[in-house]
Amino acid sequence: MSHSLRLPFPRRTGRPATARRTLSLLGLAVAVVLLVSAMSGQIGLSPRLLIGHWPTPLEWQIWWQLRLPRLLLAALVGAMLASSGAAMQGMFRNPLADPTLLGLASGAGLAVAIWIVLFDAAGPWGLYGQFVAGFLGALGVCVLVFALGERQRGDNMLFTLLLAGLAINTLAGAVGGVLAFIASDEQLRQLSLLGMGSLSHALWSAALGALIGIPPALVWLLRSARDLDLLQLGELTAHAAGLDAPRLKRRVVLATALGVGLCVALAGIIGFLGLLVPHCLRLWLGPGHRLLLPASMLGGALLLIVADALARSLASPAEIPVGLLTSLLGGPYFLWLLLKRR
Repeated sequence: MSHSLRLPFPRRTGRPATARRTLSLLGLAVAVVLLVSAMSGQIGLSPRLLIGHWPTPLEWQIWWQLRLPRLLLAALVGAMLASSGAAMQGMFRNPLADPTLLGLASGAGLAVAIWIVLFDAAGPWGLYGQFVAGFLGALGVCVLVFALGERQRGDNMLFTLLLAGLAINTLAGAVGGVLAFIASDEQLRQLSLLGMGSLSHALWSAALGALIGIPPALVWLLRSARDLDLLQLGELTAHAAGLDAPRLKRRVVLATALGVGLCVALAGIIGFLGLLVPHCLRLWLGPGHRLLLPASMLGGALLLIVADALARSLASPAEIPVGLLTSLLGGPYFLWLLLKRR
């Protein structure tokens, strides 16, 4: 019985040759933009560094202390946001589910803002406190949104989720305004960068935090790919095929909350990556999550690295917050999706 229920899945997204070609192409694109981004910036580095040229002390300091941790953070944050969007779209069976639209990023950002203003965020445990605050904030919102989504079906679920995300974003903005009013000048600058999304302070402490926390969340999501495919058939059919739907949803919720919370704590609120990347890839590759999830990871890393390179270059020597660039791309795309869905 279980074998017969797995037959309706899209065959073209599961073919090994197609998957290898797609992932190889995206991986090659990520490698190219990593190299180009590493060389570009206010202080350009010589391409000879790539062929064994011994760097000067200044070039080595720029590469090791500034460019490398920033590129690692951009790749990990982009991969996490895009893959969490793909997983949430599969879990809710709705193409408009996104950590930003549903309020997860705002909830994590509010928790981090409370930690920055009301607690000793500048102490030795400040960064780790931001990690915990971001995770708890995203987890609380994710549980609330999940409970609301379970009560509705079809278009009513979409309407409820969007209204819940709007309410959470509005509440987070109001409380954030109060925190900004009582914050010091330094705290106010941190809150500003948190709200706009920025990688300008990406040092090795942040990159190492991302390397420790984000890969486990990505692994959890990848392990959920087959179960997310089963869930698309409906919960009753998936249960008959042996799927433990509540366990799958708990795993996706925890992985998404952990990953999004860490991303917000490290880089601020970077909007619409979780909507733009998986939705475009779903149109190209089909709905199969065994290919869509790893492709979304590579696509999210690719888009955020490119956006960060543009943020460092367009207004040089100043720097544009990278979250503004992703919102300029994602906002019109979201409106287009709404009009198309209508």
